Amino acid sequence: MENRSVNHYEKAFENWLIDNRVKYTSIDQSKRAAFGKAKLKSFDFLLERDGKSTIIAEVKGRIFKGGSFEKLTKLECWSVADDVEGMLQWQKVFGQSYQAYFIFAYCMENPDVDFDGRGVYEYSQKKYLFLAIGLDDYRRFMKLRSPKWRTVTLSAEDFRRCAIDLEKLLTADKLTTNEHE
Repeated sequence: MENRSVNHYEKAFENWLIDNRVKYTSIDQSKRAAFGKAKLKSFDFLLERDGKSTIIAEVKGRIFKGGSFEKLTKLECWSVADDVEGMLQWQKVFGQSYQAYFIFAYCMENPDVDFDGRGVYEYSQKKYLFLAIGLDDYRRFMKLRSPKWRTVTLSAEDFRRCAIDLEKLLTADKLTTNEHE
């Protein structure tokens, strides 16, 4: 598969997919016109999950400045409201066997981060942590971050409750918030 990603977060995520032999399709953002003239924002990847369903993935790159995931009181997990609305529409377009997820790709600013047992991925001399949050969970707990920029976010507590490690996401049946607790 062609590595078409443009930013380092998407490149690291795509390389994680390749290294872990996950079947995927990357969406070429430059060919967005193929989706028509609708203002529906395109997503980044389609990921096959054990032949049971397909994940619609939107990668959100963020810098992780803390020393421990569990001890942070604030996590950068914001999104533009249009992304949330677009992912909801794509999930409806594709149907029940497709589930939308935000993949938060955290690039570690501090090389000595305590990953709290989570898998770290090294790419291009940087360390990344990939966590997924289902669209339904994100929508359930999101709060307005900035009216001017139309951004939404989750509290650190809600993020930790809903975040799923990629390995678990790609091998489990449909996950719900109750399974995170």
